[in-house]
Amino acid sequence: MRAARLIKMVLLLQARPTMTATELARELEVSERTVTRDAQALAEAGVPVYADRGRAGGYRLVGGYRTRLTGLARSEAEVLFLSGVPGALREMGLEDAALAARLKVSAALLPSLKDAPSTAAQRFHLDAPGWWQEPKTPELLPAVAEAVWDDRCVRVGYRRPARREAKRATERATEREVERDLEPYGLVLKAGVWYLCARAAEKGGDFRVYRLDRFTAVAAGEARFVRDEGFDLPRFWEARAEEFARTVLRDTVVVRVSPAGAALLPYTTGDRGVVREALERAGEPDEEGRLTLTLPVESQEVAYSQLMSVGPELEVLEPAELRTRFTEAARALRQLYE
Repeated sequence: MRAARLIKMVLLLQARPTMTATELARELEVSERTVTRDAQALAEAGVPVYADRGRAGGYRLVGGYRTRLTGLARSEAEVLFLSGVPGALREMGLEDAALAARLKVSAALLPSLKDAPSTAAQRFHLDAPGWWQEPKTPELLPAVAEAVWDDRCVRVGYRRPARREAKRATERATEREVERDLEPYGLVLKAGVWYLCARAAEKGGDFRVYRLDRFTAVAAGEARFVRDEGFDLPRFWEARAEEFARTVLRDTVVVRVSPAGAALLPYTTGDRGVVREALERAGEPDEEGRLTLTLPVESQEVAYSQLMSVGPELEVLEPAELRTRFTEAARALRQLYE
């Protein structure tokens, strides 16, 4: 356990010029006192770890020290070959670079691990797009990926979707094209759709998410931007995805569900978190074991199509208009099957 932690500490210091004890403790999930002891152990073992004192101090490796990665375990070698998504790399124009990297790693493996690439590929495969969807690769994805990789500012043309309120007020939603100067921080592939997480190029701009299939033009300039080291792409995406899911749910319905219906709800609504919270807020079940839930929904129309699939395991209580629709649907079904 400690040996793995010491190796990780050396690799962290190789990747960054200087790290404070607080930063190392957070990355290694230990106390700052343990970081101090580990740094001393590395120094005694011949690794030139140097500690700078003072407020701006920290730990660093002296003289550009580099360690060579050797002794990969079988599980580590196999996981290494699972780290890429072949389809995504191909769409971003990085397939050749990924292939070269895999070949170099394969050549460096011990003879007993030469089969690690094939054993991993035969056992696991990631298929990102959802079912019943024909994935379409945005034409401008390679250009955006190159800018992301090179930290280059870009000017993009973007088809801005109409606001949700406008869609409700008019029969047809109109889009308008705008231009944006962006600092492209990272790409995300979600259920077969590519998104760019970027910040407006002007100083102090907010981080936002853009769908790549809405881009009409991409022009990378010569200027490079300086990344905000505090930006964490996975955490940012997780927060934005949750925020988006919440903003979509603008209405509520009250339902009574059986235990079987409660088990079906996460799949029919597509949001397990919302259903879980509704179940946690519910009171005690009635004499039939049914729970009364208040469910956030996108709209009554969406709720009708989603909740109808639960069948007789769910009863709509409110709003009255939606209950009436379910009553009429139940009457029509009875007449049809009789």
